[in-house]
Amino acid sequence: MKVPIFLCFLFAGFACAAETATTLHPQLEVFRPYLGQYWQGNLAQPGSEKPAIDRSHWSRALNGQAIKTVHSVNHGEYGGESFIFWDDARKSLAYYYFTTAGFYTHGTMQFNPQSGEITALENVENNQSGITQVKSHSKIMPDGSLEVRSSYLQNEQWVAGHSAVYQPVAPQEIIFK
Repeated sequence: MKVPIFLCFLFAGFACAAETATTLHPQLEVFRPYLGQYWQGNLAQPGSEKPAIDRSHWSRALNGQAIKTVHSVNHGEYGGESFIFWDDARKSLAYYYFTTAGFYTHGTMQFNPQSGEITALENVENNQSGITQVKSHSKIMPDGSLEVRSSYLQNEQWVAGHSAVYQPVAPQEIIFK
């Protein structure tokens, strides 16, 4: 899979099982309830008929200074790892995402406590499909599922990106080939 799907799993941790492990950076506390959770979602990619099952896991990292997410699509066909952290210089949540497709992204996000929505904007480096930025919106729904939608800046035009609905699942191996 050659398109950035980071944000599908980046926010896939929003809904359940809190990790009881020790300290987190104060600005990362918003994510505590989601640590330790496994998620699964069906990615809907415009124009693609091929099914894409995304599995992810969130965990505390670097002595609580970061959160690590790991995800895999179709048992390792595509995958990536990210680190979310507080960028004190920008006064913002920030992240880096590294993929098995050879590109990486970096961006910032905002959490709106009133709506429960996360908005993110990321820059994409080395993407072979001409995608240079991704915008995403993620929100936990009343039934506990997580809905994610995105758009891509591809060849200088914003186009519809992937969307997904994630459900919490039992622990499972996140596979890379």
